[in-house]
Amino acid sequence: MSQKNQPKENNFYETERLIIRPVSLDDAPFILDLYNRPNFIRYIGDRHLKTISDAENYIKNRFLPQLEKLGFGNYLLITKDENEKIGAVGIFEREGLDIVDIGFSLLNEFEGKGYAYEAAQKVKSIGMEDFGLTKISAITSKDNFSSQKLIEKLGLKFLKHITLPNEEEELMYYETE
Repeated sequence: MSQKNQPKENNFYETERLIIRPVSLDDAPFILDLYNRPNFIRYIGDRHLKTISDAENYIKNRFLPQLEKLGFGNYLLITKDENEKIGAVGIFEREGLDIVDIGFSLLNEFEGKGYAYEAAQKVKSIGMEDFGLTKISAITSKDNFSSQKLIEKLGLKFLKHITLPNEEEELMYYETE
């Protein structure tokens, strides 16, 4: 039985079809690809990663500190059958939100196959069961209907529209009950 606020010993988790592990510096080429996909930029935003070095710095400055501080954060998704990196799911502390939020992104060739739900459901349970989170939120753009459906399938309810600090786009805000 794991203690609250303690990550699983090897930090690797599994679902029926996926291995879920914390993002590392070695994943910089994949993060660079994922974060520059048109759907990522459209629905999540342009993180201005143009080189492997930019991606390494993003991982080093954004993902690793939260993993070290809280024990959870951004996880890479790898298929069990092909050992292929297909996306990421994470629980993030985000400026402008009082409750950590869950987010997910897949390479477009893996969308619509249930991977995002499978991974997000697992990461949500990791946050709540292993780390004692009592609430999780999610945000998405108004035109990202597939994310809205997935968020609702995870058991989160739409509460309001919000705008994050230093952003212009009004987002839909969801929360666990």
